[in-house]
Amino acid sequence: MTDLSVARPCRLEINGKSYVADLPPCVTLLDLLRERLDLTGTKKGCDHGQCGACTVLVDGKRVKSCLIFAVSIPDAKVITIEGLGSEGHLHPMQQAFIDRDAFQCGYCTPGQIMSAIALLEEGHTQSREEIREFMSGNLCRCGAYNGIIDAIEQVIAQQQKNRTGEAA
Repeated sequence: MTDLSVARPCRLEINGKSYVADLPPCVTLLDLLRERLDLTGTKKGCDHGQCGACTVLVDGKRVKSCLIFAVSIPDAKVITIEGLGSEGHLHPMQQAFIDRDAFQCGYCTPGQIMSAIALLEEGHTQSREEIREFMSGNLCRCGAYNGIIDAIEQVIAQQQKNRTGEAA
């Protein structure tokens, strides 16, 4: 039986910066981000993995950070909403959410954006229905779903335009 009071080594790369500490094994990635690193863009919603507000990218894959213990992903590369874009420049998905008014209260927005970025990498973009299906793990209480899908489609169109321009 594991003693939950004994700290374990935790070594992660978070938004391009190295993080090393000894943590109790029961500290979730979400709690590490919010409570220990003050990266509060990732939201704590249901704390049961049902709403998707806590979605981050771990080694390029979307993960509900409330469901994973930080010590269980040694040497992982974690990207949060704060790690997107660059100094003074939003990530294209962040900009599309603004352009398409894809948020109302904004609480679910960081998780929605992180999930949408992963969705593009996964290639689940063949139709609005497919996008909806693969975004279904992220809930929006305000019902901004059409704007969210519009934002994702805007980024898809930009990527296709960039590829076409590069091929010319």
